[in-house]
Amino acid sequence: MPLTHFSHPINFFNEVSGLIHGYLFLPKQSPIRLSAEQLVAYYQGKRCEDGFIWLHTNLHHAAAGRWLRQYFLPDDYFLDEIAATSPRTRLSLQGNALFAVLNEVTTTEAASRNTTLWAWCCSDMIITARFTPIKMVEELVAGLTPLALSQPEHLLLWLLSNQEDNVETIIRDTSRQVLDIEERLFDRSLRHNRTVLSKIRRKLLRIQSLLVPEPAALFRLLNRPPQWLAPESVRELREFTEEFSLGLNDMGNLLERIRLLQEEASMQAVGENNRTLYWLTVVTVMALPINIIAGLFGMNVGGLPFSNDPHGFWHLLACVIFFTLLLIVLIYRRTR
Repeated sequence: MPLTHFSHPINFFNEVSGLIHGYLFLPKQSPIRLSAEQLVAYYQGKRCEDGFIWLHTNLHHAAAGRWLRQYFLPDDYFLDEIAATSPRTRLSLQGNALFAVLNEVTTTEAASRNTTLWAWCCSDMIITARFTPIKMVEELVAGLTPLALSQPEHLLLWLLSNQEDNVETIIRDTSRQVLDIEERLFDRSLRHNRTVLSKIRRKLLRIQSLLVPEPAALFRLLNRPPQWLAPESVRELREFTEEFSLGLNDMGNLLERIRLLQEEASMQAVGENNRTLYWLTVVTVMALPINIIAGLFGMNVGGLPFSNDPHGFWHLLACVIFFTLLLIVLIYRRTR
């Protein structure tokens, strides 16, 4: 479809509106990339009745919210939700549209970082907005040509599926780390293992609190979907919800597994400390004879035994060795 004959009296560009990606999806055609001016012309001219448009905007841009509110959004609810709510994963109804909060988590050995994407989807348009660059959107743009996205909810479902894959990757990588720690739990790197387990557990708890969707909102959406949402899309959304819940359950099981490993590591640490204290006690007890005898013979009083004996030192040493060996035998018998 030629685009050169579409014009709009308002002269603005993508950098003015905060638009990053803008596409028109028509049946049986490749997606057509449009500028901000062309998107407004299409939407106001009702030229996308048989297709839909996708806008991806940068919320750091000062004019992005004003541009969306002026030309595309029926109310301010979407922008108010972005400003007022937390970045916790969410999927709910917003009037006759779908409102979604998606999170892409990037994990490293040191920490984890999440990037939030907000989406607003109706029958003829989907709007996505972010503050910082998000990898899943760039992957979507790179694979637009082979993707069959005939409805706006298909694009939203693709993003939801990408988030699910992200969670599965985190669970798989973390499970591998925990398995490695399990295998070396009884070696000398015990203290290092406890530190790593604590870091992994804190990271997973943060990710879990961020990704767990609101059950009540999902329940309302699946039982009363908007009329424009096709039955197959509702079915795919239900399947996504079930699979995503399974992934979060796996994450909960992994957290429980880490907790048990931490308890085992703590028990090992307590046992090691007890063994150390035991041997320190044994050494202290074994040193009692020589300390007692040294204390007695160190008194500056008369009548000390062996004081005039030329072999007194060796006699005294023999006494110390005898009593020390006697204590060793008694300790050994008590230990047995």
